[in-house]
Amino acid sequence: MQISDVLRGKGHEVVTVETNAKLRDIVNILASRRIGAIVVLDRFKPVGIFSERDLVNVLASHDSAGLDLSVTGLMSTPIITGHPADRIEHALDVMTRERIRHLPVLQDGKLVGLVSIGDLVKHRLTEKELEANVLQDLARMRS
Repeated sequence: MQISDVLRGKGHEVVTVETNAKLRDIVNILASRRIGAIVVLDRFKPVGIFSERDLVNVLASHDSAGLDLSVTGLMSTPIITGHPADRIEHALDVMTRERIRHLPVLQDGKLVGLVSIGDLVKHRLTEKELEANVLQDLARMRS
């Protein structure tokens, strides 16, 4: 299975902000959209990602005054991305190794989706459940 299979099920919408966005606005977007990360763009090109973990780090170092800062310099960079044709196992390996929970998906330099580690694990569990059901059906047919 590939990342494109996950995106086909969850959709291709990605919430983004520009590099001049203030953290206060980003926090409001994260809360209202009930998401854990937002991709940061510079002239339509993904240059970073800002996640809940980044917010915790900003608050730890700047207190609430950090909410008035722009995302530039506070976002996670360089951005680690995947491709729709990447296998789910590869994406999970990258995310585990890099200790990230969100993977922007690029195709031909364009942002085409965002997958979370939860999206990928859910997809793998569904796949494994289907495989188990097929094996059970085969076993029943043979007995």
